[in-house]
Amino acid sequence: MVEAVRPQYVDPAVSREKFDAVVQAFRDLEDEYRRRGWFLISATFPIVTILFAATKTAPPGVVFGARFDYTNYDTEPPSVVIVHPFTGEPYLAKDIPAPLNRTVPGLELGPGVQLQQEQNLLQDYGPDTVPFLCVGGVREYHSHPGHSGDPWELQRAAGAGQLVRLAEIIWRYGVDPINGYAITMVPRVSFQRVQGPE
Repeated sequence: MVEAVRPQYVDPAVSREKFDAVVQAFRDLEDEYRRRGWFLISATFPIVTILFAATKTAPPGVVFGARFDYTNYDTEPPSVVIVHPFTGEPYLAKDIPAPLNRTVPGLELGPGVQLQQEQNLLQDYGPDTVPFLCVGGVREYHSHPGHSGDPWELQRAAGAGQLVRLAEIIWRYGVDPINGYAITMVPRVSFQRVQGPE
C-alpha cells in the first residue's frame, strides 16, 4: 500500500470525517459503478484506490487504477495519480495504457467550419515523469502556476474534489471510449536461403 506523502496538518478527525463522506457517496451507488467497471479496492484514510475496467471489450479488461490522496482534505484538494492496477505503482507518462482525451474546438477554417482536436487531461513534464490529472478539484492542477487564477477555494464548495466526480472524469475520458482491443503486428522481413554451396 502506498502511504500519503504529504504531512497531515489539518485536524485528522476533520479530514477523516470528510474522507469518510466522499467514500460513502461512492459506496451508496457501488453496484452501479461496478456495472460501469469501477472497483473500489481500498479506502484507508487518506488513500482511496479504484480500478477501472473496459466493459465494452470482449473479454472485459482492467485498464488502470487511480489513487486518490485525501491528505488535508478539504483544506487542500485531493491528489490523483493513475497507477498500475496490480502493483499500485504510478505510471510514467510514456507508459499510460490509455489517454484521457477530450474533444475541444480547434482551428477555425472559415465561417462555421472548425476543426476538432483532442486534449489529454493527463499532463506531464516529460515521458519519464508521473502525469497529473489536469482538472479543477485536483491538487496538482491547483498547485500548477498556470492555474493560479483558478484557486481551490473557489471550487471546493461546488464539490470539485469529490471522489465520484473525479472517478467519473477518469472513466468518461479514459475508459468509456475503449470499445475493443487493437492488435499491432509488425512483420519482419528477412532473406530466405537455400543450403549454401560446398
